[in-house]
Amino acid sequence: MPEKVLNTPYPVIDIDPHFTRVVRYFRASDYATWGATTVGVPGALLAWGELQIVTRRMVAGMRVAAFLGACGGFLLAYQNSSMRFLGFTENAREAQMDLLELSQRAREGKPLYGESHQSPWVQGAAHRNSVFSMLKF
Repeated sequence: MPEKVLNTPYPVIDIDPHFTRVVRYFRASDYATWGATTVGVPGALLAWGELQIVTRRMVAGMRVAAFLGACGGFLLAYQNSSMRFLGFTENAREAQMDLLELSQRAREGKPLYGESHQSPWVQGAAHRNSVFSMLKF
């Protein structure tokens, strides 16, 4: 099966970045998105309830809403960061960070993307299952 070629307005950095790499490359706007969603979901719940006074019974609901907002906000921030790896949005900062990171690994004589102790078949299956997975949120 041929590899999918992306026609994006910005250079593609990595089509299957590791989770920790995506989180390390978060921008301030990603953290702001995460925080705004975390605060916005309980705020929307209050507004939907016609701005009633928060009673003791509502506290548990607000905690659940804040937790769901934090989870949703993280997924949204993760997807925004992943879009930069795929070249769908502006990614000059990430391309520079990637160049510096991979150049440092090459100077140290390490493999660019780490070592795996899995068989090639397992590596291929894992790659096929995870490539473009950030678009499935």
